[in-house]
Amino acid sequence: MDFSNLNKQSSQSFHKQKNLLKKLMKGQLVKCPNCQQAIKIYLPEDKVKPGARCAKGCTDISLEFV
Repeated sequence: MDFSNLNKQSSQSFHKQKNLLKKLMKGQLVKCPNCQQAIKIYLPEDKVKPGARCAKGCTDISLEFV
């Protein structure tokens, strides 16, 4: 089996998410590619599941903090 295409797609997705998180951590406004609403970052002290997501939930990136 050839997994090169799957590996390439996974790598691209990882880098897109990494860049999105970098922008959010810098305080930049990032809009969801699906619904165009602002993506907010939620930290552990916010008393909700940590991550980055839009209001509709189209974009939902879970984060683990150590």
